[in-house]
Amino acid sequence: MVDQLLREEVVSARRIVVKVGSSSLTTAAGGLDADRVDALVDALAKLRSGKDAPEVVLVSSGAIAAGLAPLGLAKRPKDLARQQAAASVGQGLLVARYTASFARYGVRVGQVLLTAEDASRRAHYRNAYRTLDQLLTMGAMPVVNENDTVATAEIKFGDNDRLAALVAHLVRADLLVLLSDVDGLYDGDPAKPGSSRIEVVRGPEDLAGVEIGSAGKAGVGTGGMVTKVEAARIATGAGIPVVLTAASQAADALAGRPTGTLFLRTGSRSADRLLWLEHASSPRGALTLDDGAVAAVVHGGKSLLPAGVTRVEGEFAAGDPVDLLGENGHIVARGLVNFDARELPRLLGRSTRELAQELGAAYEREVVHRDDLVVLRG
Repeated sequence: MVDQLLREEVVSARRIVVKVGSSSLTTAAGGLDADRVDALVDALAKLRSGKDAPEVVLVSSGAIAAGLAPLGLAKRPKDLARQQAAASVGQGLLVARYTASFARYGVRVGQVLLTAEDASRRAHYRNAYRTLDQLLTMGAMPVVNENDTVATAEIKFGDNDRLAALVAHLVRADLLVLLSDVDGLYDGDPAKPGSSRIEVVRGPEDLAGVEIGSAGKAGVGTGGMVTKVEAARIATGAGIPVVLTAASQAADALAGRPTGTLFLRTGSRSADRLLWLEHASSPRGALTLDDGAVAAVVHGGKSLLPAGVTRVEGEFAAGDPVDLLGENGHIVARGLVNFDARELPRLLGRSTRELAQELGAAYEREVVHRDDLVVLRG
């Protein structure tokens, strides 16, 4: 049954996103393992070489880990500045290694670095999609990573598992393959006797009572099984099935053989960027709404107008993500705000018509437009 499901999901996929973690590419001391990189590239090149072969996007961790040894760092630093420095050195090494390895098959590599901010804003989202789509059209291999050299704590994805799920959504992939140092999701600690691999996850109910580990074995990345399960939840909720397995079993996974854990899709495919707003953005502030505005936004599919806002918190600029709260303080939605924090207090509780008459036509607009808003709780 699992074999059939895997074959169907893989063979029918026309566009696949493959994510590989730092521990699968580097040594624990830092530095790239050329043999591991080549083995992964061999599997991806074989997948692309057949008749009617699918398109592949590679989301690769490893930049920070690759930069540790060249900078004389014994382990991954905790401070952001040194992480960014390591990423700056390591990203070049990582892409150079991929470029050389894919060149054995005559495949060009295109580097794409993203921050969360790049995809929650409408224009940036379109540009990211166009770049990736064009690289695929031209036969190149997009290698995607978070732009660690400029990303701050406020605009980081947090881990490349989540980035991979969101990239799969962005490029409208048919399948997401997460490669790790563990050969799937287990119902307990895989190192302990009695634990067994979960072959298929059909929905959240299949994970009830499952002990999910939070750290990888190598200690050079930021992810773990928790982030992989969360990435699978995001992707499957957007209509994209997920295979989770070990990087050493990449060839088997991409051939549809029964390896790892298969997460079946739980939601329907969506082409809009609001998934990014929900899962990749960090709010810079919060707006409290009265009950009427909550009903209009959550249940009525309406934009948020100044008349429905009762309180402003935080320091943010126009275009930043903000949380929308009910009077009880619970988050009901998130959206991109059209005003600076300093502008909003004098607009609260007033109609757009009144504001336009007093302050000018520029103020006859929504605080958050419904096209830039995602409901988090209904």
